[in-house]
Amino acid sequence: MKTLQALLLSLAIVLAPIAQAIRIKEVAAVAGVRSNPLTGYGLVVGLDGTGDQTTQAPFTGQSLTAMLQQFGVLLPQGVTMQPRNIAAVMVTAQLPPFAQPGQELDINVSSIGNAKSLRGGTLIATPLRGADGQIYAIAQGNMVVGGAGASAGGSKVQINHLSAGRIPAGALVERSVPTPIAQGDTLQFDLNSSDFATARAVAQAINKAKGPGTAQALDGRVVRVRAPTTPDDRVAFLADVENLAVDMATPAARVVINARTGSVVMNQAVTLAACAVAHGSLSVTISSTPIISQPNALSSGQTTVAEKADISIRQEPGSLIQLPAGARLSDVVKALSSLGATPQDLLAILQAMKSAGALNAELEVI
Repeated sequence: MKTLQALLLSLAIVLAPIAQAIRIKEVAAVAGVRSNPLTGYGLVVGLDGTGDQTTQAPFTGQSLTAMLQQFGVLLPQGVTMQPRNIAAVMVTAQLPPFAQPGQELDINVSSIGNAKSLRGGTLIATPLRGADGQIYAIAQGNMVVGGAGASAGGSKVQINHLSAGRIPAGALVERSVPTPIAQGDTLQFDLNSSDFATARAVAQAINKAKGPGTAQALDGRVVRVRAPTTPDDRVAFLADVENLAVDMATPAARVVINARTGSVVMNQAVTLAACAVAHGSLSVTISSTPIISQPNALSSGQTTVAEKADISIRQEPGSLIQLPAGARLSDVVKALSSLGATPQDLLAILQAMKSAGALNAELEVI
């Protein structure tokens, strides 16, 4: 109870409604200026007997055979290799905007077979492809795995995750992705979340700094901006616009519930109407005690085992609590914490409040 109350009160302090101005770069991004995901399939070699078991992951052996054939090594007919120092992996990376050939990228390497550990392995040359199937980078290097493990005699000890790792600067860009930033005489700013007030505020801030008519809010997410046509002037223009301050409007009231972890997060616009909540719990306990029946000496009877079950029902007192209407987040937090509910109970209470119309917020369950 004290832990839950302290958590909710800390949320009230952090999310208190304070008027603040943030930069445009925090609420919007230039259309077309984005990263692109890259994916590749490769092999990690040099493992200390912790690689894939090729009988259960046959694609690892097939990949090794295909790689050896590229180097002119042909296996005799009917020979099947079963190495334990190799693992099939998926390699992922993010190609940042404006990346040029020769630039280095960080990559993530994850096992897709049954390898026990990738620690100490080396990723051999792996092409990384984009959504269009074209190769944009080549990955290779020694892996960094942030974990350790050991096993002996049926016992096993493991720290962190051993089937995934990272290679800093492990890929080289081979092809750049063109961006539409230098095309046309206008640019488009896309807001991170749809909000008409924010779109208007962004357009007003740009017009105030760069002149009337420079920016126009098309809808709740898109702002069109007239920009210089020369590359140098356009870059300077964007640098100025991204750092303009915008006064954010109060967001829509929302409560986000994570049903898997029991986390509840609400913003400063959440209010609570007057309502009454009854909270209690009912527990049923069943205990079984074995009873042994022993026959008399020299009798022909047999020992039998029976069970005696004790069932008890306990209901915790759940009083009816009147919650006042709260106009601020701190009032909502105090009202909810006064119920003495656990985070899991709080999930059900908030959903019931929403159904009853007492919770003035949008409820989102993730």
